[in-house]
Amino acid sequence: MVFARAESLGKRRNMIMSKDEYLITDEPLKALTIFAMPMILGSFFQQVYNMADSIIVGQFVGSSALAAVGASALAAVGACAALTNVFICVALGAGVGAGVLVSRYFGAGDYGKMKTIVSTSLVSFLILSLLLGGFGFCFSHSMMNLLQTPTDILEEAVQYLRIYFAGFPFLFMYNILSTMFNSIGESKIPLGLLIFSSILNILMDLWMVAGLGLGVFGAALATLIAQGISAVFSFLIFFCRMRQYKSQFQWFDGQELHLMLKIAVPSILQQSTVSIGMMIVQAVVNPFGTQALAGYAATMRVENVFSLIFVSIGNAVSPYVSQNLGAKKINRIKKGYHAALVLDLCFAILAFVVIETMYTQISSLFLGKDGTDLAYQVSGDYMRWLGCFFIFMGIKMATDGVLRGLGIMRPFLIANIVNLAIRLFVAMIFAPCFGIAFVWLAVPAGWFANFLISYMALRKSWPVSTACNSAANG
Repeated sequence: MVFARAESLGKRRNMIMSKDEYLITDEPLKALTIFAMPMILGSFFQQVYNMADSIIVGQFVGSSALAAVGASALAAVGACAALTNVFICVALGAGVGAGVLVSRYFGAGDYGKMKTIVSTSLVSFLILSLLLGGFGFCFSHSMMNLLQTPTDILEEAVQYLRIYFAGFPFLFMYNILSTMFNSIGESKIPLGLLIFSSILNILMDLWMVAGLGLGVFGAALATLIAQGISAVFSFLIFFCRMRQYKSQFQWFDGQELHLMLKIAVPSILQQSTVSIGMMIVQAVVNPFGTQALAGYAATMRVENVFSLIFVSIGNAVSPYVSQNLGAKKINRIKKGYHAALVLDLCFAILAFVVIETMYTQISSLFLGKDGTDLAYQVSGDYMRWLGCFFIFMGIKMATDGVLRGLGIMRPFLIANIVNLAIRLFVAMIFAPCFGIAFVWLAVPAGWFANFLISYMALRKSWPVSTACNSAANG
């Protein structure tokens, strides 16, 4: 009887493990598609959610209060780049570093080290978020004054920003746990939690802003509550998942934290550099006038939407590579990379067809009736040009994803800086003299240069399997 029970438990454990480890067992194209689709859908859903939140505030609060929200968001995310953006990049970069190591240990079956990384990340993020949240809460008024916020919306902006910073621990916890779920191949759970959080936030916005008349305070409080509940649910679900892996672990390991930082720091620098670079490109566009700027801004939104697809595929590749590297299934890494390129090609063709046939209708979604012929021309020219070259973005993202999964970050950083440098050089040197088209003409060249540098680094650093492993991996 005891033997039968043990056998039953063993079978159940094997079923759980085979389900969790599909990234190292299933056919690569199938595994990556299943893994990436929830990430793609989640990115699109997040965009829709952000738009809906702004609409609710604008409809029921009024223009001055909406301005307060915009000013706060600008302070927290954009304009206060020397403070908030840097720290957000730190958080995102740390998440990347932790995710790569979690995937690697998971693939290797070293669940003790995996759980140590998870615990170390959560502790580090908690401390960081408390420090950032406390600093932001205390100095919200000073930051708003530095941004020269109009006096009629200053108090509302400060109120909104303080609630935003109060929710930092929840925001950080949710994001790091989403990374952890993706690292063990569970991309559907973050999608479900995102949908739940978004719907809850919208419903609470309607209740607090429109129903209770709490204005900007209500909008901020709704976001805080939705983030808090989602973060707690994320933690409880992830905690239950971790209990399946019976192993000893440490609550905090300084050596593992050091390994995370070796991967995280280049990612932090890359994200910060891109953010600053795009601000410079925006400054180049501004002198061309309001309508040209409107057309450029419209297509930038379209570019961001389509890029989410390729970014999600690249993000899916990293845990896939890390898990298979940990499992010593080197041949599966190459097959997964080729599968990612197939997915990129399919979506690049889809993007081209959609843009080529509907670019005017797409532009009208952002420009509306007030858009002039110049705005539509700029938007259409930019959009149709990018539509022909999205495959370059796709192969760059896939290759960068492999490098991240292998923990090779320096070439990844260099490649992305070169990509940005090409875009900046052409825009700043040629656009003022020869027209706004030079702002985007060099974009595909930057993507392709990024791919070449990353690919050459990948070929030099490609892991080599033993003959035994090669035979086993087929």
